[in-house]
Amino acid sequence: MDRVEVMAEAALTDRQVQLIAKALADPRRWEILERLGKAQETGCTDILSCLKVTPPTLSHHMKELETAELVEGRKEGKFMHYSLRRDVLQAYMERLGRL
Repeated sequence: MDRVEVMAEAALTDRQVQLIAKALADPRRWEILERLGKAQETGCTDILSCLKVTPPTLSHHMKELETAELVEGRKEGKFMHYSLRRDVLQAYMERLGRL
């Protein structure tokens, strides 16, 4: 493991691991992460059109993913754009691998 991987892994608290597990347990949030993983950044309108959920439902899912630090949001005008935090996802998978 290089220094960056060790730092990312060490940054995960037990609480964050629990939040990530909770976030990944929902099929819609899993689908959102899959979509984000295929792009550098995805706008909420694109996610809405693919998932066919209401804006409040999407907002809830994105908040859960942000709380778990799995996604990062960037506001542009009145629109939000999200990207996957691959470093956090990788640290989570490495921690699971040690079970």
